[in-house]
Parts: sequence; structure tokens; C-alpha cells
Amino acid sequence: MRFITKKEKKYSFIEAGEGHPLILLHGLMGGLSNFDKTVKYFSERGYKVFVPVLPIYDLPVLHTNLTTIAKYVAKFIEEKTDEPVTIVGNSMGGHIGLILTLARPELVANLVLTGSSGLYERTFGDSFPRKSDKEYIRKKTEEVFYDPAVATDELVDEVFAVVNDRMKGIKTVMLARSAIKHNMLHDLPKIKTPVCLIWGKDDNVTPPDVAVDMHKFLPNSDLYWIEKCGHAAMMEKPDEFNEILYSWLKKIEK
Repeated sequence: MRFITKKEKKYSFIEAGEGHPLILLHGLMGGLSNFDKTVKYFSERGYKVFVPVLPIYDLPVLHTNLTTIAKYVAKFIEEKTDEPVTIVGNSMGGHIGLILTLARPELVANLVLTGSSGLYERTFGDSFPRKSDKEYIRKKTEEVFYDPAVATDELVDEVFAVVNDRMKGIKTVMLARSAIKHNMLHDLPKIKTPVCLIWGKDDNVTPPDVAVDMHKFLPNSDLYWIEKCGHAAMMEKPDEFNEILYSWLKKIEK
């Protein structure tokens, strides 16, 4: 199921349902469609779900970093909601959620991280070797998932288009570097917000050790594993992901 993207002021986003606001944040090479099943599931169960397009390629070069994007999300929350939200972030989206929760805790009731950067992640380095080789890009995209079939032709085409656009490629590398520099090991103990960690047991981008360490240093966290699952649990195992998240939200509401 695909949802219509709205455009208001400087924001493009999906909006569905009514109730407690969930803000879903995609990763560096991700997009709104990554959360299709999560949007449907929660919008039918008493939540108002927002998926903003993160301005990954729209920022000036000097401001292409995670902190600037976190400020953008904070303004989106202030304009679109009137209560603290639950942020759900995958990969770089999780890292942005951590930065935002630390800087503006009054905006965030709960934080959910899946395959989040912030401590350690495997990256492509300073460039995209063989970026014009589509089969190479397909292989690298498949490595994100436990089941390579999740890397559809459409998804591979999207990644291929990004890495072969010179400015998008440059900004992607800049954000990857920003994520590495913005290590949050010493910040995690300061985050008192309830945190749910939902991790693929076979994540080879942010390996399981990352989840274990986050759980160790976040003072108010729960950790859940999904077997035979890679870096993007909400795409690869959406039913399990949604059920874990829904149960956790109900648990902390009590």
C-alpha cells in the first residue's frame, strides 16, 4: 500500500491515522516507502503517523550534517503536533532520533531504534567504487538484508540513481562521515527517555554488538531481536517489527 506524499511549506511527508503521533525517520539511502507497512499498521490502531522526507540532498554543503537534519525534524514536530511524539528511526534516522532526543527531550515521549547508527556502522568509505556497475550496486544493496530478495529491482534502481548523481553522492558521503564523527557513546547515559531497540540478528551494517552496547548505556531501554533479519527490520520483517513495537508501546503506556 502506497500513501500520498503531502507538501506543506518546506516539508514533504506522509500522514495517516489519528491519535498519539509517531514520527518515522528513514535512513541515508532510504525513503518513505521503507515504512509502508508500519504506516498502515499503526494508522489503523489509534496512532497518527508521520513520515517526513529528510532533507538529505537539499541542505547547503556546509550544513549537510546530522545535527542540521535533527533541527529540521524538531521544527516539523513543533509545527505538526501538539504533544511529545514517539520517534521511530532506522539507520541514520535512528541516529537523528538520538541527537534530537538528547537536545530536545521535551519533544520526545519515546524513542525506537532499529539498525541505528550512533556507535558503529559499516560504511562505504569516502566514495562509491564501481558506482556505474549496476550489478555491484545490486550486491551492496542486497548485503543490507538477510534475504537478498528484499532488494527489489526498484530499490536497486533508486540506490543506483543516487550514487551516480554527483551532488547526491557527495552529500551522501558527507552525511556518512558526519555519522561517524558524531559518536554518541558518552551521550547515551544522559538520555532518560524510554527507548525500544528492535534489531535484526543478522544486521551486518550496524551489527548486533551495537544494539547490545546501546542497551547497556541507555538507562531506560528494552532490546528485542528479530531472527533472520538484516539492517532494515521494518522492511524485511514488517509483521514482527510492528507487533514488537505495538506491544512495547502498550506496555509503557500502562
